[in-house]
Amino acid sequence: MQKLTKAEEELMHLIWEITPFTVAQLLDKIVAVKGGEKPPHSTISTLVRSIEDKGFLDHKAYGRTYEYFALVKKEDYSRTHIKSFLKNYFDGSPKQLVSFLVKDQDLSLDELQDLMEQLDRKTDS
Repeated sequence: MQKLTKAEEELMHLIWEITPFTVAQLLDKIVAVKGGEKPPHSTISTLVRSIEDKGFLDHKAYGRTYEYFALVKKEDYSRTHIKSFLKNYFDGSPKQLVSFLVKDQDLSLDELQDLMEQLDRKTDS
């Protein structure tokens, strides 16, 4: 799976919420979430086409209007990038990641208990 730029990834998070969509609908979503003025249609259209070129989107044409839809699920993208993150920063070890979170993020006992229950459920499956 190709890597998205930061701007493309921000758009994909919005796209996953509204797919299928037109660029006009995406512009409205951007304003609703971020506020301010609408970014230029051409800028967002260019980013959408770039995301499509990377295989994350496809489209249907209705005359001059394109309706885009996601080809990659958010969960699949997240899974791929979490694995990469683990590999690059924690030698591929979920244990090292959890240890880091416990030490540096001051996880509560409830959060640790939730993690332990999830691990127990996974090993029982």
